[in-house]
Amino acid sequence: MPKPHTFPTLLDAVKTVSISFLTKHRYLKPKQWQRGTITWSSNENKTGSISIRVNTQSEQPYIELDYKYNEAPINYRVQLVSAPSNLGKGFVWYFVCPHTGKRCRKLYLADTYFYHRAAFRGCMYEKQTQSKKSRYLNKTLGVYFRSEQLFEQLYKKHFKKQYAGKPTKKYLKLTQQIQRAERITYHEIERALIF
Repeated sequence: MPKPHTFPTLLDAVKTVSISFLTKHRYLKPKQWQRGTITWSSNENKTGSISIRVNTQSEQPYIELDYKYNEAPINYRVQLVSAPSNLGKGFVWYFVCPHTGKRCRKLYLADTYFYHRAAFRGCMYEKQTQSKKSRYLNKTLGVYFRSEQLFEQLYKKHFKKQYAGKPTKKYLKLTQQIQRAERITYHEIERALIF
């Protein structure tokens, strides 16, 4: 009898809680206690939500997550820690995974709890499941097919091209990718598709 196929859980597709989201929505200001809701949606349809409480007042800051999983109520705290920024301006926040104890900037809900990605077995990013040919095409031609998105990023309203009179790293990276896309010839596209 053949072994049944097992498909990995894709970390790109599961619900997440990230430090960048909390920072953007001002939950991580020092010495405050704040509550709110995180909502996920797909194609403008709500797929889930959780209540959060963030406490940066206490000596041991934390985020408290409150939600239902398979109709069972779940409530627990995840410790928050901060470290000085490598830019010398302020500090950077991290979660401490309650399962692995690792510092991270994103927690994943691949089972019952939000944990660091290393806490889950059989989970992968979508890129890791691609075939060798797909990875090759993405490596050689991916920038060509993303060139329109690159231009959109480059000309966003508040995109900074320079800082202190020098080009920003993001601007340089985008322009290099656009130049690489423009150098791809029709012959290279044909050859890559035959591979």
